[in-house]
Amino acid sequence: MTMTTDPVQATEHRSGYVAIIGCPNVGKSTLLNQILGQKVAIVTPKPQTTRGRILGIKTMPQAQILFLDTPGVHESPTLLNQRMKEAAEQALGDADVILWVVDAERGLTGDDKRLAARLRAQDHPTCVALNKIDTKRREALLPILAEIEQQLPERHLVPISALDGNNVDELVNQIIEMLPHGPRYYDGDTLTDQTERMLAQEVVREKVLLQTRHEVPYAVAVTVDVFEEKGDLAVIDATIHVERESQKAIVIGAKGARIKQIGTEARLELQEVLGRRIFIRLFVRVQERWTTNAARIKEFGL
Repeated sequence: MTMTTDPVQATEHRSGYVAIIGCPNVGKSTLLNQILGQKVAIVTPKPQTTRGRILGIKTMPQAQILFLDTPGVHESPTLLNQRMKEAAEQALGDADVILWVVDAERGLTGDDKRLAARLRAQDHPTCVALNKIDTKRREALLPILAEIEQQLPERHLVPISALDGNNVDELVNQIIEMLPHGPRYYDGDTLTDQTERMLAQEVVREKVLLQTRHEVPYAVAVTVDVFEEKGDLAVIDATIHVERESQKAIVIGAKGARIKQIGTEARLELQEVLGRRIFIRLFVRVQERWTTNAARIKEFGL
């Protein structure tokens, strides 16, 4: 994951940061994974799966796009949400181009309209992706497209399906045209700046969220305590942090069945992502009210 300055002529090559923003569950992480052709951001049906800023790098002969996947933007007074909102704000400040993702299935929400108002007030290159067009008939999309145009006029608008890739290439081409001329900053094989330890942490958290469904909503954090290389084997010890004893019991499951399943699914995915054998041990620890504790939130990477 080496940052470099490739001697591609700046007059011929485009590069820059693109902040992917939008409300929770609009498909930002799914879109990033689709663009890169490989999973670098975890995806679940739960809102606010993405908690921090994730860098995904798309390298082509004519351009290098540095995508910043951000937490979903919505109004909430909780300290955890404020930290996620700060991560999204920082990405906006760093971006050369803003990519606003809207969910066609549910249309523009109040949070969408507040975000549009903010984007209107900024003189920032912005592209809008209307995602999940596979869930609507073509004629049903027209009112949503018109409303987006009304909320954020004179911006590039591309209807897409991040899930099946429909129109995603067109979206990428549009983004390239909006980027400034510049060199390549990372080597062509780099897809993300996340370390293997960070990827392991996120994969375990994804499997916990998928396995616990609505039972442990936002009270889960994961830390990797050990990541040790032993030849072609990676030995990983990870701790799943929850807020209450009842949540710990849910994560562990009857006779340890659920945590065993979480470990199996995490091991199989990490073997595919990291390209080596994985041995993983999971532990569950109660950290009471960690989502309201600034020190704990910082310790867990937010």
